[in-house]
Amino acid sequence: MTQSIYILNGPNLNLLGTREPDVYGSTTLDHIEKSCLKFAAEHDLEILFRQSNVEGKLVDWIQEAGQKGDGLILNAGAYTHTSVALLDAIKASHVPTIEVHLSNIFQREEFRHHSFISPVALGVICGFGANGYELALRALLAHLKGS
Repeated sequence: MTQSIYILNGPNLNLLGTREPDVYGSTTLDHIEKSCLKFAAEHDLEILFRQSNVEGKLVDWIQEAGQKGDGLILNAGAYTHTSVALLDAIKASHVPTIEVHLSNIFQREEFRHHSFISPVALGVICGFGANGYELALRALLAHLKGS
C-alpha cells in the first residue's frame, strides 16, 4: 500500500534560490520538490508538496495530513519560532512529523534557537540544506516501517 507523505513549507520558502543564498543555498523549492518526488517514486510513496506564506493555510494542511496522510515533513520557516497554532495542529492531528530547516538554526540568531514544533516532532533535521528533505523522507519512511 502506497503511503502518503505531506511536505509542507512555510513563509518565504517560495523565494529559495534567490533569498539569502549564503544562508539557504541556491536550490529552488521547485528543485527540492522534484527531488522529493523522485525519492517517492523509488520508494512507493505519494508526496503532497505544498508551500504557503499563510499560517492558517498551513494549519489546514496539517489537519488534512492527520486525516489523509501517513506522515508529515514540515519546514515551517519563521513560524517555527512563533506559532502555537502549528504546534496545536500537529498535536491534534497525531501525524508523525519531522521538522526540517535548511540552515543550522543553532548557528543563527538566538530567537531561532527555540522551536514550537520540536516538542511534538519525531526529530529535527537542520543545517544540511536541500538534502535535509531527503534525510527527513528516509527517517520518516523508516519510522513508518517500524525500523
